[in-house]
Amino acid sequence: MSEINTDKGGGKKHSKKPKTKKVSTRIDLTPMVDLGFLLITFFMLATTLIKPQTMEISMPSKDKVPEEEQSKIKASKAITIVLAKNDSIYYYFGTRENDIDPEVVVSNYGPTGIRQVLLDRNSAVMAKVAQLRKEKDVKNLSDESFSKQLSAIKADDKAPIVVIKSTDDGTYKNMVDILDEMNVCNIGRYAIVDITDFDKELIRNRKK
Repeated sequence: MSEINTDKGGGKKHSKKPKTKKVSTRIDLTPMVDLGFLLITFFMLATTLIKPQTMEISMPSKDKVPEEEQSKIKASKAITIVLAKNDSIYYYFGTRENDIDPEVVVSNYGPTGIRQVLLDRNSAVMAKVAQLRKEKDVKNLSDESFSKQLSAIKADDKAPIVVIKSTDDGTYKNMVDILDEMNVCNIGRYAIVDITDFDKELIRNRKK
């Protein structure tokens, strides 16, 4: 502690500096606790409302089905899509008939590309799905009932059948994109199979 000497009246008088009271600093953390609970509550509600974006893929059943009960694919309804390099797509309708090869067309993933082709080919199903969505809003159909009727519409015998194949240059992203197109265009009957020599020959000999 420091001292200050002052002279008054010719005499020396010692005067001590008054002690300063030390005030301890104290931080009230109560508002921080309230803020913490508010943040926890917010994140709990926010994560509950966020639904993960998933893609539904119908896997084939493992049950053995007699050959006579298996559905026969009509060539006129089949659409073969081949995924190639540089995000390009080749597609053709039907198969070789009377030694005449189907015409192979090149397309892309744009809205006027393979999507428009699938929408045109699946127009009857798309109309039924649109009508079902209106009925859902009017009749307040449950999600379970809506999904059941939607599956029945997609499985219609008149709906097209899409066969998806990929070359060695096709990417995983291409496969995900084309499966997404199946959902957008309400294609209920599709299969992923290996590419054949016949497909490769069609692509090589296609008219440019």
